[in-house]
Parts: sequence; structure tokens; C-alpha cells
Amino acid sequence: MKFVDVNPYFFPYKGGIERRMDDLARRLAARGHDVTILTARLPDTPEEEKSEAGYRIVRVKSRFLNIYNPPYVTSSGVLETLNSLDADVANYNYRWAPSWNKDMARYDGPKLFTVHNMWNEGIGIEAKISSINDKRFIKKVLPSFSHLVCVSRYVQDSTVALGFPREMTSFIPCGLSEDPTPNTSPEGDYILSLGRIVKTKGLKYMVEAMKDVDSKLIICGKGPEAKNLEKQISTLGLQDKVEMRGYVPEEEKNSLMDGCRFFVMPSLFESFGLAAIELMSHGRPIVCTNVNGLPATVGDGGITVDPADPKALAEAMNRLLKDDGLRKEMGEKALEYAKSYSYDRFMPKYEGILEAVAQGRTPEPD
Repeated sequence: MKFVDVNPYFFPYKGGIERRMDDLARRLAARGHDVTILTARLPDTPEEEKSEAGYRIVRVKSRFLNIYNPPYVTSSGVLETLNSLDADVANYNYRWAPSWNKDMARYDGPKLFTVHNMWNEGIGIEAKISSINDKRFIKKVLPSFSHLVCVSRYVQDSTVALGFPREMTSFIPCGLSEDPTPNTSPEGDYILSLGRIVKTKGLKYMVEAMKDVDSKLIICGKGPEAKNLEKQISTLGLQDKVEMRGYVPEEEKNSLMDGCRFFVMPSLFESFGLAAIELMSHGRPIVCTNVNGLPATVGDGGITVDPADPKALAEAMNRLLKDDGLRKEMGEKALEYAKSYSYDRFMPKYEGILEAVAQGRTPEPD
């Protein structure tokens, strides 16, 4: 099978979608399929290359506007390039790039769309822009796809609520790039937050909660809200308790996840929570919000609280800090739950969905 996975962003840009694309492409290539990633051409990247995992990457001419994370992208030649790749089936992963949306809607080959994010996701003006974009995408673009893959049951139910038949949808969660190994690192003296620094992650409520938490918090990641967080930390006088490290390389990130006491994820929207299972795979519990698909992702591996509630966050963090036994017990449950998110569990089902769409059939129901 010739499979083309389409997204405006790919390595060296690394986000949750891009990691999922790489994980699936590696496994499909290893199962004997011809796999190509079609993406925008980032600065200093070649037009085409072959990955060490055996799949091909094709990049089209693009322009980027760095007003958000990820940046706004416009590209030319998406439809022409996709047609030239002569795919048996193509998958599209994004909905905030009009030039890509337009060409994907016009593409008449077998195709499916993967729903990664919550519909109408955003805060303030971002929510209004997101709502306008999603209404247009749902009306003009989404009906052109024969099948929709959803990364969580919550996303699936929300998509069906838009009026799409349930049999038109399937559930394939995100997974871990590698199966977890036992974490033998000693527990450190810090709490960890890891991810994009954007409003929808609710980080300002976590920082406010730290006024009532006797521990160090390390925040890793970058994004447009970083300066606002730094100002908030200074205003609240939390410089000795809250450290912003910015982007950290993979080795340092893994070391921090190994050594933290637990992870905090105060999201306001979270379709699935890939960062949550990544942290849980290190045998550490999590304090997170009970939004969208996040509670189902975390299971018994953490404590969930209402979103935008600093007091509830502080209480949950203090509960784990003061109870070593509970922290250990939840960490063990977190590891076991993370093990269930192995891509190998879902590859036969995903492969079956791709083959069904390629052949014009309806995939087997969930």
C-alpha cells in the first residue's frame, strides 16, 4: 500500500502530531508499506529526503509567519504534489492552514482525516478565530473525506455530535514512541510541567497555585505565553519556587521526567494528552484537569481537578507531596496505564482502516 501522511509541519518541527506521524510511518514502513510524509518546507530543510526508518519526506515551497506556535503557514503545489505521489490512501492531520485545506478538499483520491484537537478550541480572541475556522472546515472540507480517525473517545463523540455518522469515525489513540522501561532514578525535589506555553494549557493557574505549594516547580517548553508567565512569576514573588527552563533537549527532558515527584497538566482543552502518558511512562503520577479526553487518558494514574481552579490544583499537589505512599501507588498505576498505550496494539486496526478507505469500503466498526 502506498500511504501519504499530510501535515504542514514535520521534523525538525516537533509537536504531538508530528511525533504521531513519525511513529505511525515507522511502523507502517516496517510492515512493508510505501510511506511518504508530505509537508511544508521549513528553512534549511531539503525538498526531499529518506528517513533512517525507511519512509520518504517530501516538502513543498512554503512561507511562515511566526505569530503563534506553531507558526501560520501558506504553501503552494500541495495538490499537484499529492497527485504526483499517486497514493492508495492519504491522511490529513491539520485544519488551520487554509492553503492546505483548500487543496486537500480538492484532492479526489481515497483520503481520511485525523481529528487531533478539540473543535472550537481556544481562549479569548483565539477561540473566536478557531470557531470561525472550524465552522468553515466542517462545512467545506471535512465532508470531502470518507473517514475520520479520532485520537480519543471524547473527540470521537464530539465529532459525531457535529452530525457525522458514527460509522464514519474510528478511535486510534496516540501512543508511546517506545514501550516503557522501569524507572530506577531516585525521586527529586521538584514538580514538573512540560509542553507548549500557550493559553489553552492553563499554566497561569498552575503558577498561581504555587503560592500555596511548598515545592519547586520546573516548567519546560516554549511558546507565546512565556513572557506573560515570567511576569506573573515575578509579580507573585515566586522566582525561588518556579523555574522556567524553556526548550530542553530530549536527554534532559527524559532525565527531568525520571526524577520529578509528579507532573502537573492544568489544561483548559486537551483532546487526548500525549504529554500525560509520556510522563506516566516514567512511573510518576500526574495532577491534571478533568477536561475533554484527559481523564480517560490518565485513568488511575493521577488526580484530576476542575480547570481554571488554582486552589484545587494546590490542594491536589499538596496531597501528593505530603503522602509518599499515595505518590508511589499512583506512580505504579500510571506506569501500568501508560503501557496500554503501545502503538503495536493499534497498528493492525489502523492498517485495516487505511486499506478499507483505499478500497472504498467502510472500516470495521470500533
